[in-house]
Amino acid sequence: MDLLFYLALLLTVFLIVALILAPWLLRPSAEAKRLLDVVTSKRPDRRTVRSKEIVLEKVLELARAFRSRLGLSEDEKLRQRFVSAGIKGGGKLDVYFIARFMGPLAGILGGSFIKENTMFWCLALAAVGYLLPDIWLTRAVKRRQKRIQKGIPDAIDLLVVCVEAGLGLDQAILRVGQELAISYPEMFEEFSQINLEQRAGKPRMEAWQGLADRTKLPEFASLVTMLQQTDRFGTPIVRALSRYSEEIRTQRRHRAEEAAAKTKIKILFPLVLFIFPCLFIVLLGPAILSVMQTFK
Repeated sequence: MDLLFYLALLLTVFLIVALILAPWLLRPSAEAKRLLDVVTSKRPDRRTVRSKEIVLEKVLELARAFRSRLGLSEDEKLRQRFVSAGIKGGGKLDVYFIARFMGPLAGILGGSFIKENTMFWCLALAAVGYLLPDIWLTRAVKRRQKRIQKGIPDAIDLLVVCVEAGLGLDQAILRVGQELAISYPEMFEEFSQINLEQRAGKPRMEAWQGLADRTKLPEFASLVTMLQQTDRFGTPIVRALSRYSEEIRTQRRHRAEEAAAKTKIKILFPLVLFIFPCLFIVLLGPAILSVMQTFK
């Protein structure tokens, strides 16, 4: 009876994992997708559909419905978070969903080996396994935002130099991105994205607004607002960029001063927990030992 139970449990887990992985394993390649987009027509489809294609489509529909019921389907907010983290490609989303589904299973399996409070450890490790991919994604977004934030003052300064030298704003963006490709590759990616969007026909302000939406940084939001006002009122862009560069430098100096002021409070906890006990042991230890020997 136990053997049948374990076999049924393994079969259930296998089917669930197969449904989760089906959209990733059975999806067509990039070449097939491009060919399908080319040959797609609004005319009635008179070709003969094979039973294999029908079964494959049914399996994919069932897998997508199952993933949506589990909350493992794609949405615009999650895709935007991946873009903010600099992770592109549909395969990364599938890996994220697989990790978020397999994490609780691994946690339950690991907790089952703990003899004491097995149920508590299974639930706790399952919750940790479910939350770890989301925590990793949040940290990836924050790390990328910090790297971009460090490069904004240098990028604005170079942008001012390029515009003053006679380049247009679009050419200056491309030039600045090339100059910062080694020191700040994230800035190069974002400026290249703006250039590609403008080449594709997207208006300049919409491309810059897309940059602010992707990075979610107040510096870029302020820059977009400044560029919109400059374009609307006809203000010289060199003067506006110069003033904005000074503001960015001032903000970075204020952040550095704030971080330096916070270190005084942060260093208090290591002092109390680690350094003061060692000092007490070194200073009072010999005296305590001598007193103990005297009383003996």
